[in-house]
Amino acid sequence: MQRCIEIARNGLGSTAPNPMVGAVVVHKGKIIGEGYTSRYGGNHAEVNAIKAVSDSALLKESVLYVTLEPCSHYGNTPPCADLIISHGIPEVVIGILDPHEKVAGKGIERLKDAGCQVTVGVLEQECREHHCRFLTFHEQQRPYIILKWAETSDGFIAPDENKRHTDAQPYWITGTYARQVVHQWRAQEQAILVGTTTVLADNPKLDIRHWTGKNPLRVLLDKNLKISSDFKVLDGSTPCLVATEKKPEEKLKNVEYVRLDFSRNLAEQLCQLLFERSITSLIVEGGTQTLQTFIDADLWDEARVFTGNSSFEKGLKAPRFTGTLCSERTIENDRLKLYRP
Repeated sequence: MQRCIEIARNGLGSTAPNPMVGAVVVHKGKIIGEGYTSRYGGNHAEVNAIKAVSDSALLKESVLYVTLEPCSHYGNTPPCADLIISHGIPEVVIGILDPHEKVAGKGIERLKDAGCQVTVGVLEQECREHHCRFLTFHEQQRPYIILKWAETSDGFIAPDENKRHTDAQPYWITGTYARQVVHQWRAQEQAILVGTTTVLADNPKLDIRHWTGKNPLRVLLDKNLKISSDFKVLDGSTPCLVATEKKPEEKLKNVEYVRLDFSRNLAEQLCQLLFERSITSLIVEGGTQTLQTFIDADLWDEARVFTGNSSFEKGLKAPRFTGTLCSERTIENDRLKLYRP
């Protein structure tokens, strides 16, 4: 099961909104086939693991290990439970149940009805952690939310306005390696969110130019439509969802405007908006007010906080939050801490 989790991570950033599942086929204590979920729309992990077995006759004497309950319904692909049964695999070991309403125990039931021996709950906590995005989406009806920011040694995320350049551009706190890590994170998640002030001050691209993969959906909070089409977030290169209270005067390529009530809980409205669009994960990158909105609403699952060596002495303070420090590491000259609620 540990191997299943290990190979399943290869699907991070490409399988969503499907879960990134890992599966291995074991014959007399030896792995003879393994696979993980293909890019969205492709094969599930069980299919790839079974296909990887060179002698299919061995399947009738094998055990299939899988991180998540095999599906029992037709989606982009046929049910994996039926495939397992058709190959006569006698035993299936499952990490956790699938909370998706179309599965939710039906896959296990189908396997048992066909005579398979089924074990559930092996490395259950580790599998839940691995499938955190998928589980949060289906159990809490919202995306898995990652807060991210960089702060100076004296606790600021942006300098005083007088210290900024006349043109909008990022004022870097961290080094190039830390920034590359952030682009890797962006490639792993489905959407990225910033507020109006961040765009006006930094004019960010919100892309993965220092990594490889797919750019996340840009999500922009712009109550009064202050962001004009010459800003990079609205350049049309990547889809952008703009939450606003106003009606746009022009239609822009790859930009969708959605009306929200900014007098109500914005974090909750955004979660609902993204859930309806099958967005299973979101990085909130700033600024302080936007981050604080999610913190105050208690709608976050991780906070990834960089601390650089520089100091601003005055400026925009980092968000205030209470969390449990789970890990800490150094990236070049920067310190990265991971917190959970």
